[in-house]
Amino acid sequence: MHVQHCIVSAPGKAILHGEHAVVHGKVALAVSLNLRTYLELKATSTGKVSIDLPNIDTSLSWDVSELKLLVSDSFAKPEETKQLDAELLRRLREFVGIADGNLDTRGMATLAFLYIYLSSFGSGELPSLSVSVWSELPTGAGLGSSAAYSVCLAAALLTASGAIPAPLKHSVGTSRWCQEDMELINSWAFQGETIIHGNPSGVDNAVGTWGGMLRFLSGKILPLSRVPLLRILLTNTNVARSTKVLVAGVKDKRNKFPSIINPVLDSVDAISCTCEKTLAEMTSEPITSEHYNVLEELIDINQSQLNVMGVGTPVSGHPLTGAGGGGCGITLLRPETEPSVVESTVQDLRDCGYECWETSIGGPGVQQHHPSSVKPGVMEHLGAR
Repeated sequence: MHVQHCIVSAPGKAILHGEHAVVHGKVALAVSLNLRTYLELKATSTGKVSIDLPNIDTSLSWDVSELKLLVSDSFAKPEETKQLDAELLRRLREFVGIADGNLDTRGMATLAFLYIYLSSFGSGELPSLSVSVWSELPTGAGLGSSAAYSVCLAAALLTASGAIPAPLKHSVGTSRWCQEDMELINSWAFQGETIIHGNPSGVDNAVGTWGGMLRFLSGKILPLSRVPLLRILLTNTNVARSTKVLVAGVKDKRNKFPSIINPVLDSVDAISCTCEKTLAEMTSEPITSEHYNVLEELIDINQSQLNVMGVGTPVSGHPLTGAGGGGCGITLLRPETEPSVVESTVQDLRDCGYECWETSIGGPGVQQHHPSSVKPGVMEHLGAR
């Protein structure tokens, strides 16, 4: 291996505006969350490849010699592969004993890891190594946890294989890859997301790779270079929902009431564009209370439009992110908000049975860490087994 040890992390994501309207050709804004997934990769001499996922109580290992049998002679180099290798995926499903359409969280995570591992090293010798992944992100809450996982896998394994260089040159701190290397990370993370979700939009893995804020319109993703860091409360409503069912419901409403729903979709598009303009102003001029007033009003209006489309949820009372119908809600925190007020609000929400985190949006995408730069407690989670 070109790199014997590395630690990487990638952020989760939230959709600020454009939920559901983006499916109908409108603008959506996605932002990174300062809740991250961390991955530690180590070279070993055990002759095995292992992965430890304490968040989902999973620890697995395989003999390198057995994995080598899955690699074809015509295996492409990782920088040359663009499309998902259906034959490799079929072999991996058989190898781990997973039937099509029968993937749980553990199975999806396993397939994505083995696929990217073999794709990164398959044209040469397969190294024995151990990977441990721990996340601050809850699964199934619409916060891009699977994409952050896929981005970490791609960054670490591509770096270890030498497909991209390690960006960290000093004994302390964090560093990020160049644009070309990030594009390769993103393309492999998208393949991981395809394995997990089938037909992803590419937004989640793009946010995990570049961080900040992305503008998504008609399949085109544009990273926005300057975004203010904003404090938020993130509340998991703990209401289960199916994105597929919710999207189908909005489509049915639009077909039934086009003269009503089309203006709603146009309104959501205008909300996204106004929010983008306001955030740009906040990076180029002094931030005022009026900026926060506008952002709060936009969030409230957007939630009203989600309710009209039938994808709000009456439980949370917080503007929702992602597909709606449950999942997580966002509450914007002004700079002057006292810590005691935040703590009291968090406790009240937890007393009502919700999960709640104070975090921020607009932080960096995937990065490599020196162990000393990782936030306290993370290394203990990575080394828990």
